[in-house]
Amino acid sequence: MSEIGFERRALLLGGGALATAGVAGLDLPARASGLAATPTIRGGANNYIPGAQIVERIGGGGFVISGTVRRAGDGAPLAGQRIQMWAHTKEGSESDPRSHGATLTDANGVFRLEMPQIIPALGQAHAHLAYDSMEFETVFLRPLLSSARDTSLEAHFVLQRA
Repeated sequence: MSEIGFERRALLLGGGALATAGVAGLDLPARASGLAATPTIRGGANNYIPGAQIVERIGGGGFVISGTVRRAGDGAPLAGQRIQMWAHTKEGSESDPRSHGATLTDANGVFRLEMPQIIPALGQAHAHLAYDSMEFETVFLRPLLSSARDTSLEAHFVLQRA
């Protein structure tokens, strides 16, 4: 009988702790006013070309980079924001201007751009992305691919006013 009592007590205590954590967790998404800006990474500007052209696609395409751009604090989507991308691909190196391009976010703060398949260069396959307009602080990202066989990548920006 004491084993059953112990199990019931553990279940009640565990359930109470889970309920408390769940209620506390619900508070976090509702506090969008505290959304922190995305920090820029060291070395993310490697091979960056200021003012890279806005393009429909980089090279032959086949690899998709997409994501969102939101405002720090309230998390509002930011339309018309310029995101530049470049990578080492099957068609060119990171330093090759043909491997660079930019796109604009849509009304929902979403961006999407195709480029050739990203391949490893000096280690793990990765892409470079930059928000480089003047309205918000510049942010450089360098997300890694899980595998060189990945055909897409997502990156998200939360921007702080300059």
